[in-house]
Parts: sequence; structure tokens; C-alpha cells
Amino acid sequence: MQREKNIFLKSTLILIISGFLTKILGFIIRIIYTRIIGEEGVALYSIATPTYSLLLTISSLAIPTAISKLIAEYHSESKRSMPLLTSSAAIILSINFVLIIIMLATSKFIANSLLQEPRSYPILIAMALTLPFVSISSIFKGYFYGKQNMVPHATSNIIEQIVRLIIINTVLPILMRHNVLIAVVGLVLLTIISEVSSIIVFFFFLPKKIIIKKRDLKPNFKTTKSILDISLPTVSSRIIGNIGYFFEPIILTNLLLYTGYSNAYILREYGIYNAYSLSLLTMPSFFIAAISMSIVPEISKYYVKRNMKMVKRRIKQGFLFALFIGFFFSIGIYIFRDNLLFTLYHTTAGSNYIKILAPIFVLFYLEGVVISALQALNCAKITMNISLIGVAIKLLVLAIFSLCHIGIYSLVISEIINIFFVVFTNLYFLKKVLT
Repeated sequence: MQREKNIFLKSTLILIISGFLTKILGFIIRIIYTRIIGEEGVALYSIATPTYSLLLTISSLAIPTAISKLIAEYHSESKRSMPLLTSSAAIILSINFVLIIIMLATSKFIANSLLQEPRSYPILIAMALTLPFVSISSIFKGYFYGKQNMVPHATSNIIEQIVRLIIINTVLPILMRHNVLIAVVGLVLLTIISEVSSIIVFFFFLPKKIIIKKRDLKPNFKTTKSILDISLPTVSSRIIGNIGYFFEPIILTNLLLYTGYSNAYILREYGIYNAYSLSLLTMPSFFIAAISMSIVPEISKYYVKRNMKMVKRRIKQGFLFALFIGFFFSIGIYIFRDNLLFTLYHTTAGSNYIKILAPIFVLFYLEGVVISALQALNCAKITMNISLIGVAIKLLVLAIFSLCHIGIYSLVISEIINIFFVVFTNLYFLKKVLT
């Protein structure tokens, strides 16, 4: 029991430390590229980001979570791990190929008709081309999560960010000499290099004595079914959330244009909201991600053994960590928002949005832990349904308030309502499952 507790704490600690270092590097990278490409470049990048988030969710299909859960439940050795990895790779690469074809055919329509920003067309194409590299990297992450070996993930994340920092700092200024659009497209495509470096790091951590048989290199139907049985309900929840995020700028842009706001205002304020306000508010998300990733294999393992005492203990520990971290950061960000924004981005733009959202984000930090706990308890369908209703409510509220001539504050209000609904509804069902 003590050994298992130590593994859990060690895994969480490694993820928190690596997450902290990765986040620091990420902030340095964000500071550098926002200063290089300026507000116009940030706005262009931000307007295409919701589409990218949706593509990333579909491209990985929550298969890393499925791999992690299966390995943790069945204590898979190399003989079971290899079919798991090859089947996952086959599914993911097939999905990625289809997504790239779809984006090549539809990106111009999305840019011109939905986002109302023709310049986002090449950015969307560039984003689609990065998908296979991000997805393959995520497979390895899922494998090592299941093994509760967080060192490969930590190492690959740090190396990836260092590589990204170097190439952005050296290549992006050169691209910016041409024009801002080329620089933003380059910023997206540079992701491929950093993801390849991450994949190479993972290869070094694979077991040296892993047995690879010829039949293991072919996708296995039974293994594929096991993966999809877990990943599809899980990814459905994420896809729903990302569909809402995808429609967010479309609804906001079109309705604000209808009510008399200029396209320049919408693009600038939406960019400020995402690149500055939300970026700062989600700063502690690496803590929450570490906790969420650590409790999934732990809860899955104990749930299979029907050890509900340990299941509840791990969930309680996750909640306490998340609430403490969320409260601490929310207060700090609220009080020092102007200083933080100016220090990081040389601007105080977005401070007004942070002032409203910061107190509410205490709940937002709890959301990931609650959802991870439900997914580990085989309740992914519950989280999916809650996400579906939450997204519908958010988009409806966004549409209504966008017509009230309050600008981007319509988005702020819809975000607050969504956080309240999703967190408290998930908590209600989690309590119901555990009793």
C-alpha cells in the first residue's frame, strides 16, 4: 500500500515539476512570439485556434487515455503493449489522413464564410499538416502514463519546448521580415520540428528488451475494439467541447458584425481575450493536468479491484490539490493582473476580462479532476452528455448576449455560465456514482 502511494505521489510530483518547467518555457515562447508577430499576428493566430483545437481532439481520438487505462488495468507487459501501440497508431494515422484531406477541401470556406477572415486560410492548412506528428507523440504519452512512468513525458515535454524556443527565436524574426501572415504560418509549421524531437525522446525510453513479433505490427481487431470502447465515449465529450469552441468565434464574429461592431475591433479584442486574458488565467493548468493524468491510472486500477476506499481517497486527494492550487492562483492573478500582463506581454490589455473571470476560475481548475475521475470510473458517457448540454447553453448565451451590444463581454458571461454548469453537474454525478 505504501509503495503504491509513493508511486502515485512520485508520478504527480514529476508531472507537476515538469509541467512547471514546461509552462515557464511556454510562457517565454509566448512572450517571444507575441512580441515578434504583434497584435495583428496574435489575432490571426487566435481566430484559427478554435478550429485547430477541434482538429487536435479528433485526430488523437482520446486514444492516449484509452492506452493509459488499459495498461493500468491489465498491467500489460511488452507482449500486450506492442499490439496496443500498433493498433493505436493505425487508427490515429488513418483519422489524420482523412482530416488533412477534409481541411484541404474546406479551409477556404471556413476562412472566408465562417471566420470572416480570408487570411486564416493558409494558417488552417498549416495546422492540419501538424496533426500526425502531434498524434503520434500522444500515443507514447498514453503508454508511459499507463506504466506510471512519468519521466519520459517530463523529459520529452521539456526537450520539445526547448527546441520550439530555439527555432522560434531564430526563424520567426526572419519570416516576419516578409509579412505577418507568413510569420504566423511559420509559427504553426515549426510545431512539426518540436513534435519530432519529442517522439525521438520517447523512443529512447521504450523498453530495451521489448519483444516485437511480426503479428504485433498488424492492427489487432480485439485490441482495436478495446481501445475504441474507451476512447470513443471519452473523446465525444472533448469533441463536443471543441465543437463549441469552434463555433465560438463564428457566432461571435457574425453577430457582433450584425450589431455594428467593426471586424478590426472583433479580431483585436478576441485576440486579446484568448492570447492575454485566458492565457494568464490558465497558467496553473499544468498543475491540474498533472493531477488529472496521475489519478486516471490510479483510480482505474483500484476500481477494477473494487477497492472503493482507495478510489475515494485518490479522488479526495485530487480535489484538495486542485482547490488549493486554484484558489491560490486565482487570488494572485486577480490582485497582480496588470503587473503580470505588463511583465509578460508588455501590455495591460485584457485586464478587464481577468477581473471578472479570475474568481470563477477556482471552479475551472477543479473541472479537469472531476472529469478525469468520472472517466476512470467508466462514466465517460455522463461527462459527454454534460459537455453537450454545457456547450449548447454556452453558445445560446453567447448568441443572446452578442445581440445586447456588450462586445466581448458576451463571451465572458457565456464562459462563466458554462463553468458553473459543467463543474457542478459533474460533481453531482460523481457523488452519485460513489454512493
